[in-house]
Amino acid sequence: MSQHEVYENPLITRYASSAMGKIFGDQARFSTWRRLWVALAVAEQELGLDISDGQIAEMRAAVDSIDFQQAAMFERKLRHDVMAHVHAFGLVAPSAMPIIHLGATSCYITDNTDLILMRQALQLVRRRLVAAIVRLGKVAAEYRALPCLGYTHFQPAQPTTVGKRICLWIYDLVLDLEELQFRLGQLKCRSIKGTTGTQASFLALFDGDHDKVRKLEQRVAQEIGFDGIYAVTGQTYTRKVDAQILDCLSGIAQSVHKIATDIRLLANRKEIEEPFEKDQIGSSAMAYKRNPMRSERMCSLARYVMNLPANMAQTVATQWLERTLDDSANRRIVIPQGFLAIDAILSLLINVADGLVVYPKVIEKNLRAELPMMATENIMMAAVKAGGDRQHLHEQIRLHSVAAGARIKLEGLDNDLLERIQADPAFGSVDVAQMLDPINFVGRAPEQVDEFLNQHVQPLMVAFAHELHSGDEAEIKV
Repeated sequence: MSQHEVYENPLITRYASSAMGKIFGDQARFSTWRRLWVALAVAEQELGLDISDGQIAEMRAAVDSIDFQQAAMFERKLRHDVMAHVHAFGLVAPSAMPIIHLGATSCYITDNTDLILMRQALQLVRRRLVAAIVRLGKVAAEYRALPCLGYTHFQPAQPTTVGKRICLWIYDLVLDLEELQFRLGQLKCRSIKGTTGTQASFLALFDGDHDKVRKLEQRVAQEIGFDGIYAVTGQTYTRKVDAQILDCLSGIAQSVHKIATDIRLLANRKEIEEPFEKDQIGSSAMAYKRNPMRSERMCSLARYVMNLPANMAQTVATQWLERTLDDSANRRIVIPQGFLAIDAILSLLINVADGLVVYPKVIEKNLRAELPMMATENIMMAAVKAGGDRQHLHEQIRLHSVAAGARIKLEGLDNDLLERIQADPAFGSVDVAQMLDPINFVGRAPEQVDEFLNQHVQPLMVAFAHELHSGDEAEIKV
């Protein structure tokens, strides 16, 4: 059958990076299974079980040489994926076949593997997240003092700066990074817990020696690279862990959705645009279009990720007693695809941040169109200081504003509020033109940018310098 005759997951073929795809690929997953069997055998041998160096060496040599077709054949026959791979492993490590999976339940393999893979995936997400923060930080620094129209309720509001607005985006991502770091720090392994979490099988293997079972649990954890072990489990580690990780991914998706939406809104205002390539086509019909395709894709994928926590919450809530298997098929889909989608989202954000286009002249034009209304309070205060009556001045500005508003909305003409105020003798003592420099209306925005970048972004550049220069660049496939 041709590859074009069957459905392929677009997260793999179209959106996510090959680096994230490999983490959840069959080779990585099933090689990890085999490494877990090796780790168990090593720890059991150290604690006195009859396992030879030759058996362990044979297992180690075959960790990555997996015959996937053979494993699939065993699974069709046995209807059990873990036992299928036990048999496939045994064929290439025949002397070790009697001790592979000794004392373990399937969740020793599957749960510990999921935790290992999620840790790797979280580390890659962290790399992408830090890169996005740093890239956006450069843009914020460049436009720290460029005044622009602020919006509340998507209505014109007090001016801010382009750099300050971008810092709002970055801060959400910084908070996401803090949450991700916390989740990584909290991540533990299941190690060896047995079929219902009681470790009964291992206690039997060691003739009732509780101390050896405790040591075995610690040694296996060390062998697979974890400092901590979940204190108690049923057959599985609590699926609460999965829910917390999906919540973390959802938080990142929420932040990027907001950023991408802002870019889409500003593109409509012709103030900021995502990069648009030389041969890129915006519309198959409207040749002039410059649609914000990358930002729209970020929003689309983010919407998907933001809906995954509800799915995982139901999985947590429906794990009967020591476990049920109705989590298995669901988790095989939700966990990898959540990470693949976040990887794609952050890769897109990095790409957009690297090529973000800012149009200062349009930004100034849009700001100056609204500035007269915003300047009225400052003008009134200046006139009061010059000896005017505050209440009379307020009423004059109100009347002029109503008249100017009618001219704009009913006649489609320019805003002539400032001309009306300048012609009013009540404001004769005020230099209205001098008061209209946009920088006078942005408050501490430029200084806030400097302080934020120094206190929150610069330390990340130092702390994660090795990841920023890892050579693993985010890739955009299409």
